[in-house]
Amino acid sequence: MSVFNQSRQTVVRVIILAVFVVLIARLFVLQLLSPQFKLQAMDNAVDRKIIYPDRGLIFDRNGKSILENTVTHDLMIVPTQLKGIDTLGLCNILDIDTTEFRKRLVTSIVKNGRYRPSVFEGALSIEKFVKLQENIYRFEPGFYLQDRPIRSYPFKVAEHVLGYIGEVDSNILKRTNYFYQLGDYMGLTGLERSYENILMGQRGVQYRIKDNKNRLVGSYENGAYDTAAIAGRNLRTYMDIDVQVLAEKFLANKLGAIVAIDPKTGGIIAMASGPTYDPNLLTGSLRKLNFSYLLTDTAKPLYNRAIKGQYPPGSTIKPTQALIALDEGVITPQYGIGCNGTYYGCRRPINCTEKWSGHATNLRMAIAHSCNSYFSQIYRLAVDNRKFKNVDEGYAKWKEYMNSFGLGVRLGVDIPSEDKGLIVDTSFYNKLYNSSWNSCTNVFLGIGQGEMQATPLQMANMMCIIANKGYYYTPHFVEKIDGQGEADTVLNRYKVKHSVTHIPDTIYNLVQLGMQDVIEAGTGRVAKIDGITMAGKTGTAENYGIINGKREKLQDHSWFVCFAPRDNPKIAVAIIVENAGFGATWAGPMARMVIEKYLNDSLSAKSKLDSARIAEKEIILPIVKAKRMRLDSLRRVRLAREMGDSSNTDLPEAPPAPKLKRATETPIKKDSVPAKPKPDTTKAIALLTKHEDEEES
Repeated sequence: MSVFNQSRQTVVRVIILAVFVVLIARLFVLQLLSPQFKLQAMDNAVDRKIIYPDRGLIFDRNGKSILENTVTHDLMIVPTQLKGIDTLGLCNILDIDTTEFRKRLVTSIVKNGRYRPSVFEGALSIEKFVKLQENIYRFEPGFYLQDRPIRSYPFKVAEHVLGYIGEVDSNILKRTNYFYQLGDYMGLTGLERSYENILMGQRGVQYRIKDNKNRLVGSYENGAYDTAAIAGRNLRTYMDIDVQVLAEKFLANKLGAIVAIDPKTGGIIAMASGPTYDPNLLTGSLRKLNFSYLLTDTAKPLYNRAIKGQYPPGSTIKPTQALIALDEGVITPQYGIGCNGTYYGCRRPINCTEKWSGHATNLRMAIAHSCNSYFSQIYRLAVDNRKFKNVDEGYAKWKEYMNSFGLGVRLGVDIPSEDKGLIVDTSFYNKLYNSSWNSCTNVFLGIGQGEMQATPLQMANMMCIIANKGYYYTPHFVEKIDGQGEADTVLNRYKVKHSVTHIPDTIYNLVQLGMQDVIEAGTGRVAKIDGITMAGKTGTAENYGIINGKREKLQDHSWFVCFAPRDNPKIAVAIIVENAGFGATWAGPMARMVIEKYLNDSLSAKSKLDSARIAEKEIILPIVKAKRMRLDSLRRVRLAREMGDSSNTDLPEAPPAPKLKRATETPIKKDSVPAKPKPDTTKAIALLTKHEDEEES
């Protein structure tokens, strides 16, 4: 044999050997190292069932359970096990067609693969569950029923506070580095979201052996690899559910918010936002339909106005203006002005409700009778203080005070999505007025209008600061966690005492006395409670909107803020009712009854009558009401179709709704700026609206 042929045979042998080695190596990797076939083998031989834990409960300050667990049932699918099942029978039970069946099957495969279980239909109705329970043997092993704990709200209140849970999606999976699995539920809003790690508990797993016909025949390895589900831990809150129920009763047919806080701890006693809704609507099989309805409701029931609603505070800001002016030394408690109902200090007159002379002879009288002239003047004195080089420095100092009182900043409450309100800085005015402005430009800030917006939570916290004479604790709901240990540090930041200003107690005492006069003999007499000394302040915030292309004045917003008892404060309250008029008309009586209920644990005979009257009163703009009626009609039709009732699917006619824009969407109104160039209004912030405040009698 030639050398050439011998060399060629050697090459062929080497190639064959190399191929053989590669094949052996590949088989070794596939059978011993690769998890893919091992996983498929396990899926074929072992059934893995997730055991979902009970979420932690939430209790009020008296130990009443305000958020509980109940059980729902999901129909699960394992696509690879669908062999010879009665597809048409299943479709009839679920009330779907075969096209929908295939769509759900494909979705489950895309989401979770062929070998892992997915939710085919979640939160089964009672009727469907009963039928499936009787017939599930016809659809095994591809389908099985699984119990799942869901939330229930026994008092049907506090929906914005407690929040709701929902199934995780792909974005949440990525954001949590796949800590959750498809089919898991987690807190999406409220306390459910903020304390998710505490409430969720820990999933359990049960492994069971399957035979060659996919029948379950026993426990895998005698349960050696099974893990028990661990229930979530409970939260104990400062909330008083009876006060919460009363607050939501007041706001049922109104737009607004009520916030009550314990000044000594920062614990939130009640937080209500109107209009309200039953939180149980967002559980069960009709959750998606109800959520869609609530999301498109023009009154925005899902919107928590207590932490996101931003309003001009109106005259409720006046006690804070008094504190600033006294601390800056620009007035004394005896400082007074002669006012007959109008302030002429700037080119544009500012009117007061009180016309009789003497209602602003000193600070206490001015607070009690809410004199616009007085507080316009002391605002100007504060920002024009001679110790500052110019109005920019004076205004910056005033803004610093406002921020220290919790306005224009986020307080850090323990539920998500809090807004910070608005206190603009000097750059806003420099840009708008080309650096040519003075204290008359924004004089309306002195009476809580103009480029100033606050949330009801901020106003309640401001009452805590005045009640405590200069300090507050970050408002929060949760007092303690069951089984709390050293590792649980989430509540530590709510134990920190915040001293906001250096204002002495003597100045706070003077302002508190003026606020007591509001209740005893001033604009807030409607809130007086026998046997309880209260300090408070009424407020009326003007409100404008665009109707049919024209800027028109709408009904004012009604404010009331207070705390009680004055000498030993136990509760601070802020209430706003949109489009309700004077603060003393609606917000004042509500505040009285909230405090009365909390301190006395009951309502007087007079308050019971007032409570029923206020609860029945509907205060919603006609345009919003008309749109809600139409939307509610559509919901009833969809609900009837969902429930299989075709007898009532005709839409009743709803009145046409004129186009309306909120007042905060209009361009800001130009202030009086004597002998100064006109501002460049194209640079104005659209969300700012210049308002005037005419305080109530």
